[in-house]
Order: sequence, then C-alpha cells, then structure tokens
Amino acid sequence: MRLLLLSCLLTFSVFGQNQLTKTYIETLCSPSFHGRGYVNGGDSIAADFIAKSFKEIGLKPLGETYFQEFHFPVQTFPGACELKMDGEALIPAVHYLVAPNSGPSCAEFDCKKGKTYRVVTCNPETLYKSTSSFYPCPKNVILAVRLFGISSDSLKVIKTRLRELSAFAPVMEITRDKFTWSVSQTANAYPFVQVQDSVFERMNEGSIDLHIETRLLKDHTAKNVIGYLPARKHAKKKPFLFITAHYDHLGRMGQASYFPGANDNASGNGMIFSIAQELLKNPLDNYNVVFIAFAGEEIGLLGSKYFVEHPLVPLKKIRFMLNMDIMGSGEDGITCVNSTLFKNEFDRLLQLNGYGKWLSLIKPRGPAANSDHHFFTEAGVPAFFIYTMGPNKNYHDIYDTYQALSFAKFNEIQQLMLEFIRGF
Repeated sequence: MRLLLLSCLLTFSVFGQNQLTKTYIETLCSPSFHGRGYVNGGDSIAADFIAKSFKEIGLKPLGETYFQEFHFPVQTFPGACELKMDGEALIPAVHYLVAPNSGPSCAEFDCKKGKTYRVVTCNPETLYKSTSSFYPCPKNVILAVRLFGISSDSLKVIKTRLRELSAFAPVMEITRDKFTWSVSQTANAYPFVQVQDSVFERMNEGSIDLHIETRLLKDHTAKNVIGYLPARKHAKKKPFLFITAHYDHLGRMGQASYFPGANDNASGNGMIFSIAQELLKNPLDNYNVVFIAFAGEEIGLLGSKYFVEHPLVPLKKIRFMLNMDIMGSGEDGITCVNSTLFKNEFDRLLQLNGYGKWLSLIKPRGPAANSDHHFFTEAGVPAFFIYTMGPNKNYHDIYDTYQALSFAKFNEIQQLMLEFIRGF
C-alpha cells in the first residue's frame, strides 16, 4: 500500500511539473510576448517573465539581479507592413516577407501612406553580369527578380547582386522556397520584399502598393537572464556547470503578424526550466549550476558573446556547458554539436542512452558556430549544443506555434540530461 501511495505521489509530482513546464513554454510563445523580439518590447517582457519564474521555483540570482544587460542596434517593423497587388491585400508572412534589413517604403517624415510602384522584372542573366544597367532606378519602380530555375553557383552571385541593387532601388525577390525570416542589425535605404511566385504570377496590372514602416533601434538594451543553484556545501570553492538556451526570437513583422518561436526556442527554455526544478529538489554536491536564458542569439549570438567577454564567473571554473534548442520534437532523436571535440563526454552520453533507451539516435556533429555554445567553446569551455530531430520543420516562420509541438521526447531528453549532469 505504501509503495502504491509513493508511486501515485511521484506520478502526481511529475504530472504537475510537466504541466507547469508546458504552461511556461506556451506563455513564452503567446501573442502578448510579441515573438520575444524588438517590437512592443517583446524581448523585455520575456526576460522579466523568465526572471520571475526563476525566482518562484527557487533559483537565486548570480549577482545582484537576475539580469546581465548589453546593447546592440536592430532594425524593426513596428507599424504598417502591407503589400497590395492589383488592389488585393496579401497576407504577411504567408504571401510575402519584408526582408529583415528592408528600408521603409516612404520617407520617415511622411510614412503614414503607402506608395505605388511599377514592377519591372529583371533579366537574371543581365543581373548576373552587373547591376549597372539598372542604375539609376526611377523612384516609382521596384525591380523584381525570380530566384528559381537557377543553378546554385549562379544563385550565390544573383543574391550578391540583389544586395547591390538594394543600395539604390526597391527590390522584390520572387521565390518558390519556404519563407524563413530573420533579424538584422543594419537597415537598407529602400524596401526589399520577398513574394511567393504563386501569388506574383497572378498579377495583371504590373504595379503594387507597398507600405512599410521601419525603425532602426540604434542602441537597444537586451538582457541575459541568469539563475543560480549553489552546490550543497562549500559552493564558493566548487566549479560550475552551465545549462543554457536562448529565449529571444524574431518578434513582429508589423502589427498584423508575429513569429511565436515555440520550438525555437521557447521549448529550450522549457527544458532548462524543467531541469532546474528537478535539480532544486536535490542540488549537486560538487558543482554549482548556472541556468542562463540568453538574449540576442538570433541576431548573431550576441548574448553569449557578451557573457564570455564579461563573465560573471571565471570561465576556467566552468566544467561543462549544455546548450539546448528545438526541444519540442525528438521523434528522430537528437544531434550533439561538439561531440567530436569532447569524445569522453559524448561516449558517456551514448552509454547513458544505451542504458535508459530514451532516444532512438544521438547523432554526432563536429564544431559549428550555430548557437550560444560557440563563444564558450572558443574560450576554452567544454560544451555540447543539443537539438532534436523530427517531423516538425516549422523554422523561423509563423507556423512555429505551441500547438505544433509534439513533446514526443521531451521527458526522455530531460531524464537523459539529468543523468548526464549528475554524472560529473
């Protein structure tokens, strides 16, 4: 009877923690967080929420506060972001994207109205040779280029030419590829839009109405959020383990559309939040544990770079770093970046998975500058970057929603990571 009661209590505890973690993830990618970007203060709203959550579960600040502030420029789209073709309003992020470094469709002093552009389709062969034949471009013209049916080598050149075009003319890129958005620290003088070919080929009149309002934040303040779990005894003398994930995402492209960033990377934040809850129940004897939700990852790993350049603990005291992203899938296993650099740790990870049978595959991958582990590794800190593999391909688009997360292997990954952490 006692064993049955204990089992029921444990099941209830795990269920309660799972629900708390899922609610945490769902909140991070909700509309009120504005895609955790730079319109409507989305990243600051997220940072405050994460810090509050860290405090509520019992993590301490590493310094005087849970925050580490830093600054950078970022281009934003806080107002109108509209494109009409033959009078029909296209759907943002479905039919068209505004490039992350796009300029406005109007002068800053008169941006309350849209502008009509005559569409001139550029010959890719002519563009491949030079942009000179398109200069100067009449003020009421937007230059359209089809980016399909071109060899990969030629495509690289064409994309370089598009960047050159955008220095003196509005540009429209016609594509058949899946839309993938990003963030930029710089701003063009002219508008730059991507349009799906399926929409563009319906155009009859040869003109579009474009209304894009932009604002370059020249000195935006972002915040890494840091929680601390001291070792059980003599914490000041003990080394550190770092458990990290970036919380920033792409934000809003105008007020009508936002990028939820559920898998990338509300899910990773949920994983470190869930691991923290478990470790708080039974802190490590020989290691302090630091949990960091990094800002500025999507714009160039800026939060982790800042931490490495301004460490709050000596980098040589960090025994290992686990950085996690895209934790909402896992049907096909996980990939482990840096596995070739830290073979002993990778072998131990494989061995643990062999015992626990948690994941179908742990795929090795060499060093890559593709997330916040990178600058730590460059500074001599051993680190893994772990992300899941599975059918969810919603990446940097508006379909990366909480509802699209399967959580197929979330609990299994958590258990594997806990075993790995406790093995140091």
